[in-house]
Amino acid sequence: MGTDRARELGERLRAVRERIASAAAPTGRAAPRLIVVTKYFPASDVRILAGLGVTDVGENRDQEAAAKAAELQDLPLAWHFIGQLQTNKAKSVVRYAHSVHSVDRLPLVTALGRAVGVEQERRSAAGTGPRGALHCFLQFTLDAGADPAGASAGRGGAHPDDAVRLAEACVAAEGLQLAGVMAVAPRGADPAAAFERLLRISAEVRAVDPAAAAVSAGMSGDLEEAVAAGATHLRIGSDVLGPRPAVR
Repeated sequence: MGTDRARELGERLRAVRERIASAAAPTGRAAPRLIVVTKYFPASDVRILAGLGVTDVGENRDQEAAAKAAELQDLPLAWHFIGQLQTNKAKSVVRYAHSVHSVDRLPLVTALGRAVGVEQERRSAAGTGPRGALHCFLQFTLDAGADPAGASAGRGGAHPDDAVRLAEACVAAEGLQLAGVMAVAPRGADPAAAFERLLRISAEVRAVDPAAAAVSAGMSGDLEEAVAAGATHLRIGSDVLGPRPAVR
């Protein structure tokens, strides 16, 4: 079974990498960084993927992510938290996450900054090395009809009007590094047009911090449009891992 699964994952991963390379070739840009989203799949699959050269893994539930990161701490993996994040989970997430792709409100920026400080103190007391700055992607809704007063938590990201305010808060928070922007194309919408909106938001964020040039966009169904728009990070799950297992 293990050999069969390794062969399946290898074939799927190769196909996705070929899609990415084909999409990137006409742009003249480097291929985006592939984050394999492994939510609901076992740690054994992540170990196989690491053996196939995967270095970046995405999760959207803290309990599952923390357990996998602990089990696989011998592997050189960067863990990306990509789900909606409650402020009371910040302290747990900063123990293992390299990046958070769902920073969508000021209280979360504050909570993550404080959590990084607490984590640095914990590591110092334990005699272990400090963690690096937490890379933060500001998540925005790309729904053109989003309500500025209610588009944040639980609705897939902050309203674009909040871009500068969130970026400034992230830059000012000790222990956080503003990486860039993130979004999911709305269902039923043209992903190319949606990602063009994200690039305009990215320009506002880069006006605050020119180094915050990362663009996390594109999933299994729209990676070509995301690459064409200028995505630097792709979040791919089902096309690499197959149908999601039943959740118990």
